[in-house]
Amino acid sequence: MKNIFLMLAICLCVSQAFAQMTINDESIRYQQERMVFRQWDKNKFTPTSGFLGLNPYYWLTWGLMPGYKKTDLRPLGPSGPQSQRLALVATMSAIDDSYRLHADTLRGAALSEMAGQAGAVSAADPLWIMYYSRELRPVLNHSQAEFLNRLPAKVRQQVIAEGTYNWYAEELEMLKERIDAAKAVNMDRGARILAYHRMLMDYRNLSAVWATRTATAVMNMNLAEHQLKVRAGQVTIEKWTPQTDVQIADQVVQSRKY
Repeated sequence: MKNIFLMLAICLCVSQAFAQMTINDESIRYQQERMVFRQWDKNKFTPTSGFLGLNPYYWLTWGLMPGYKKTDLRPLGPSGPQSQRLALVATMSAIDDSYRLHADTLRGAALSEMAGQAGAVSAADPLWIMYYSRELRPVLNHSQAEFLNRLPAKVRQQVIAEGTYNWYAEELEMLKERIDAAKAVNMDRGARILAYHRMLMDYRNLSAVWATRTATAVMNMNLAEHQLKVRAGQVTIEKWTPQTDVQIADQVVQSRKY
């Protein structure tokens, strides 16, 4: 009984060993090769028609699809889906690079334009640093001591009493507000520089008026002192005769050119 079971087991193992034999179907191998990497060769379509086209397997396989061999179905063929996908990917990559370059160009132009127009970075303008900040410093950092300490004590009291200094300080403060606004607001760099220049001209005109008024104050004080001396009889006229006025008139007439 044991021998019978042993023989049955050996037969079963032998049958399983023969069941694992390799199948080499040439038609399937050709189909797999030409669908992946081999050329779409019409001569590699098996089974062939045989002598005088009498091979029945050929008609069973290709009879219902005679145009199959004429259509290249390789994914990597010239018009295959994989080739089209790769071509589309390359095209989209080129478009993305073009968009990226365009975006970088726009970004650089936007940053350059923002640097030229933004009020937040106006203090870093080279022309402001090298020229206008220095010329307009008396307006931006004006103080009472800076202007009044240059004047004599009597003139200082006079311009304060007459309100000349208060007027000048108010004008400087308004001009400073205009300068700060021109620095803070967003505008074109050329317009900002022109605004600086106009306000510099306004400051120079204002400074000239201040110099004129302080000089006038000195002259008025001298005249007032002279009038007080005249009224008090402290002015003496030496060597004056009625003939002196006649001589002076003659000299004026003779010195006239027209």
